[in-house]
Amino acid sequence: MRFLIRFLGFLFAVGTILFVVGAVAATGLIWHYSKDLPDYSQLQDYEPPVMTRVHASDGSLVAEYAKERRLYLPIQAIPKSVLESFISAEDKNFYEHGGVDLTSIARAVISNIEQYGTGRRPQGASTITQQVAKNFLVGAETSYTRKIKEALLALRIERAYSKDKILELYLNEIYLGLGAYGIAAASLIYFDKSVHELTIPEMAYLAALPKAPSNLHPFRHRDRAVERRNWVIDRMVENGYIKRDEGEAAKKAALNVTPRPTGAHIFAAEYFAEEVRRELYERYGEKKLYEGGLSVRTTLNPKIQEIAKKSLTEGLVRYDEAQGWRGPVAQIEVSGDWGAKLADVRALSDIKWRLAVVLESDDKAARIGLQPIREPSGQLSKERETGTIAFDGMKWAKWATGPDKGKAIKSVRQVLNPGDVVYVDPYIEPKPDPKTAAKNSPPAREGPVPGHWRLRQVPEVGGAIAAMDPRTGRVLALVGGFSFDESQFNRATQALRQPGSSFKPFVYASALDNGYTPSSVVLDAPIEIDQGAGQGIWRPENYSRQFYGPQTLRFGIEQSRNVMTVRLAQDVGMPLIVEYAKRFGIYDDLPPYLSYALGAGETTLVRMLAGYSIFDNGGRKVKPTLVDRIQDRYGRTIYKHDDRECQGCEGKQWSNQDEPSLVDRREQVIDPMTAYQITSMMEGVVQRGTGTRVRDVGRPVAGKTGTTNDEKDVWFMAFTPDIVVGVYLGYDKPRSLGRGVTGGQYAAPIVGDFLKMTLADKPAQPFRVPPGIKLIRINAKTGLRAQPGDERVILEAFKPGTQPSDSYSMIGLTDEEGRPFGGGISQDADRAILRGPGGLW
Repeated sequence: MRFLIRFLGFLFAVGTILFVVGAVAATGLIWHYSKDLPDYSQLQDYEPPVMTRVHASDGSLVAEYAKERRLYLPIQAIPKSVLESFISAEDKNFYEHGGVDLTSIARAVISNIEQYGTGRRPQGASTITQQVAKNFLVGAETSYTRKIKEALLALRIERAYSKDKILELYLNEIYLGLGAYGIAAASLIYFDKSVHELTIPEMAYLAALPKAPSNLHPFRHRDRAVERRNWVIDRMVENGYIKRDEGEAAKKAALNVTPRPTGAHIFAAEYFAEEVRRELYERYGEKKLYEGGLSVRTTLNPKIQEIAKKSLTEGLVRYDEAQGWRGPVAQIEVSGDWGAKLADVRALSDIKWRLAVVLESDDKAARIGLQPIREPSGQLSKERETGTIAFDGMKWAKWATGPDKGKAIKSVRQVLNPGDVVYVDPYIEPKPDPKTAAKNSPPAREGPVPGHWRLRQVPEVGGAIAAMDPRTGRVLALVGGFSFDESQFNRATQALRQPGSSFKPFVYASALDNGYTPSSVVLDAPIEIDQGAGQGIWRPENYSRQFYGPQTLRFGIEQSRNVMTVRLAQDVGMPLIVEYAKRFGIYDDLPPYLSYALGAGETTLVRMLAGYSIFDNGGRKVKPTLVDRIQDRYGRTIYKHDDRECQGCEGKQWSNQDEPSLVDRREQVIDPMTAYQITSMMEGVVQRGTGTRVRDVGRPVAGKTGTTNDEKDVWFMAFTPDIVVGVYLGYDKPRSLGRGVTGGQYAAPIVGDFLKMTLADKPAQPFRVPPGIKLIRINAKTGLRAQPGDERVILEAFKPGTQPSDSYSMIGLTDEEGRPFGGGISQDADRAILRGPGGLW
């Protein structure tokens, strides 16, 4: 008995010593590893990288920019069921332990001992708090040192922060695969839903991902992903978060993942989105753009953007097809599995055409195989789709190059041979012409013909279209080319091109703003200009190579007469035109040479759009913008385009004060009456001038064509009371578009199509006539007051004191001594023979 007591005493003494030694050792270890622990107080000011989101004017998502695709959600904004799914998957005792779960550690130790030597990965026991410590402070190094530091930090974090704060940090920081950081971004990227819309199987799948998102990929490892999701669902049932029947139903649900695209989210908005990205980068820098969580509300109108894309695409294709067929995209071998070979040919991702390979062809048709689609997993579909290109689907084709250039193609096999890779889209049977349809024939089909395709080719010519609100400068739509995937060069904002005759309205506006009237007469006759400095003599000509004698300013702009414009610029003075070009924002420093009055200087489409907006809005300066407002990650507005001052908006209560008013301090570039006069003259361009292809829009439209030297660029600028739109076409490396090609022929129809679709559901509105303008009936030919019996009579806009008289003076007409000739010219002047510079006319 005494021996037993001594033995127990010995054991107690040894135990006490071991305990003391162990306590001292543990204390030493804790002290050792606590010396250089990271400062966990930084978690209080946690600001993770958050993606910048760009939205259209209607709130729809345009694009997202981020290095880590993350949206920060406070814990209060995360549904309780989502929190429960992650707690079930990662740390079921989260709300009970103090940072380290000893029960889970013991269970993991036992499990790892049992699995020793099986090759399985050791089971972990990290709590959510420990994962926060690892993700934020100590890193993911695999070592006992890191685990000790992680545990120590977890204990300290638990004392410093609430459970909800720790869970909030965790759910916003974790990586969940597919580039998603945090639960909010993952919900959008995997299921295109907010966290509030997630179903039980969806939230369970997301909760299963933190351990190894790549091993649970929804397409590459689908079975494993479903198995792990179901395991999480079982834990939710086990923990009492959902009922058993709910769990069973959730496990039977399919794993339907719909990955969200990373580019522009509105089809056709790629150029717009990239221009916004560039602006944000220049304004705030790379870090703020990709990590700052900016919320950007743009001016983009998705409906108008789609119309702009469609109109420009059809216009570019219309011109390109008129030039002829240039050949296939590529050639491949069609023996064996042609689908796999065709899949290796890169197709443009932002156009609605499809790539196809010619399998066989004869004189009447070609059988084609369409490029197989790829599954979300990246695997190529095993389905092979074929179709037919009949001669009607390619009869536009003619030889664009070679000895047969311009000659029509008479059979399909002349163009398409086996192995040719081409673009196609569904063949639309043309609408039958009731005049030629036989009385007893069956009605012809209109619309897509199943199985039949039309031959397409990517246009070689470039171009752009943009539309703007004339009162605010808000860019409603912008398309910088045929395909952003093919070329990211934005021809609406980056391409410096000569505007040609579309610049003439600014020359005429400078004259109208300084004493001239729309009925002022200019001599359209040959003129010689000594350019000096060894430049020789310049003899400007009209596009038609003809001269038309004395004509009004209205006629000059309606018919786009070059010589009249040069004479007017000479009379007004180029220094004044240079000043007006700068005030309108077209050029910063236009050289003061007369040739520049014909649009020889280079500018951009958007700058021209802003200049035409000034005509449309009554003469006020506008600043083009693609962004309405920008908010930081906390919702504070840090930029707003509308900077008008609101007087009376500070009142906190109603005390019978005057209602608030907005003060517009923008520069008045030209007189509102001048703006209306030039608008009225450009209405004439559409009604009876060079822009008549826009006349069938069927409502008031003002516009101006532009064609540069050697037909290298063609333009059409147009506006209604509510919208301004501009288009230009031209090769990126300037060369002639072809003799006889004009802005009225190819650019104007694009604008016409755009306006018809954009304004289809809006009532027609006339241009507003400003106070002071007098509308007087005049003879359109002479510009004098209309007389009984005159055939061509129009209403002309005059400023007070400038009404037409019974005689007129003529710009460009001089007497024998070279002095300006004017006064007393009769209304039969069109039959007179007068002497002007350059000879008789």
